[in-house]
Amino acid sequence: MDYLSILNQKKPALIMSLPGNNVELARIAVESGADVIKVHMNVQHRASGLHFGAFEEEKETLAQIREIAGDRPCGIVAGNSIEDVERDCFSAAELGYSFVSLYATATPLSVLAYPHMKKMIALAPGYTLEDVRQLPAIGADILEASVMNPQTYGQRLTAKELLEYAAIAEASKLPVVIPTQRAIRPEEVGQLASVGVAGIMIGAVVTGKEPDTVKRSIIEFRNAIDKL
Repeated sequence: MDYLSILNQKKPALIMSLPGNNVELARIAVESGADVIKVHMNVQHRASGLHFGAFEEEKETLAQIREIAGDRPCGIVAGNSIEDVERDCFSAAELGYSFVSLYATATPLSVLAYPHMKKMIALAPGYTLEDVRQLPAIGADILEASVMNPQTYGQRLTAKELLEYAAIAEASKLPVVIPTQRAIRPEEVGQLASVGVAGIMIGAVVTGKEPDTVKRSIIEFRNAIDKL
């Protein structure tokens, strides 16, 4: 099943954003019930504190992770600059990565026009609801609501954030994926689903970086989604 089909199911998809391009963590994600795997290159990841190198540095591990994922969709954050993204994005597609995850400010128009990967475009703090509404017009396929202020990373969700996510989901014509910039809890998944969230993308803020904590978090979120 492709990424869009998974996001269009009745229950939110569970996307695992690996806190490191790590074969063991990829295998744990698959075995523990993640629907989708996401990896990184060309970034210094703020939430995890990890560095991810260019495609040439990461390609062997990326190929192994893609193989481990099997029929699960795999996506990649191709970088934080248009130069890095344009250099390496298309090579990831050749490995079988079926979607690219990018901030709008790091997305070159060549990637938007590239037909062989779905585009999950992240809006950042400072976005407007008009930006949300116009994403389909520029060729985006999925909206990633990475809209929390970095100074609030790891804090609990409140009604204010739920209202913000609800407004985005209502305005969006695309499936909306919420990353765990805040410390979302498994028991809060139902409330996110009720406002129209199509996918929960869990990462270092809630999973930690160690195999045991990653496994436990995925299983807890998987169970919470399955109970909806």
